[in-house]
Amino acid sequence: MYIIGAGGHGKVVAELAELNGKTIKGFIDDDSSRNTVLSYKVSTVFPAEPVMAVVAIGNNMVRREKALENKLVFCSLIHPKACLSSRTIIGEGTVVVGGATINIDARIGRHVIINTNSSVGHDCEIGDFVHIGPNVALAGNVKVGEGTHIGLGAAVIQGVSIGKWCVIGAGSVVIKDVPDGAMVVGNPARIIKTQIIETV
Repeated sequence: MYIIGAGGHGKVVAELAELNGKTIKGFIDDDSSRNTVLSYKVSTVFPAEPVMAVVAIGNNMVRREKALENKLVFCSLIHPKACLSSRTIIGEGTVVVGGATINIDARIGRHVIINTNSSVGHDCEIGDFVHIGPNVALAGNVKVGEGTHIGLGAAVIQGVSIGKWCVIGAGSVVIKDVPDGAMVVGNPARIIKTQIIETV
C-alpha cells in the first residue's frame, strides 16, 4: 500500500499500517524536496497500476481533494489498542489512532480521522472527511457533518448535531446544535464566524 501525504500525520498512518501487517511501498507527496520518510521512499508520481492507499493528510479539504482526484483503492486502518464495538461501521480510508474508543452502533464515514484517545459515543453519525482531534469526547447520538474539524479536547453533549465544514475550537464545550460552516469556541461554545464552503 501507499501513504498519500508525507508529513506528521503520514508518519502516524505509516506506523498504523505496520502494526496492521501492511506492506508499505512508499509515500506519495507533492513536495519534491522530501526523499524519504521513516526509511520509505517518497515520490511525487502516482503508480500507473491501481494501488491500495490511505490519504494521510490532516487538512480535511485537502484530504477530500486527494481522495476524489485519484482512482485508488482505499483501506481503513485501526490501531490495535483502539477500542471499537463490533457493531461499529467504519468507512473506507478512515484511520482510528491508538487509545480511541468507538461505541456501539456508531457510524463513521469515509476518510475520517479518529485521533488519539478520542471517544465516540453510541449511535453517533460521523460524516465523510471529518477529523475528531485528540482527547475529544462525543456523547451518544451526536451527528457531525462532512468535513468538520473538532479540535483537541473538545466535548459535545448528547444529541447535538454539528453541521458540515465546521470548526470546533480546542477545549470547546458544545451544548447546542451548530449550523453548517460555523466556527465555534469556548465553554459553552459560541459562534465566532460562519463561512460558506462549496464542494464539487
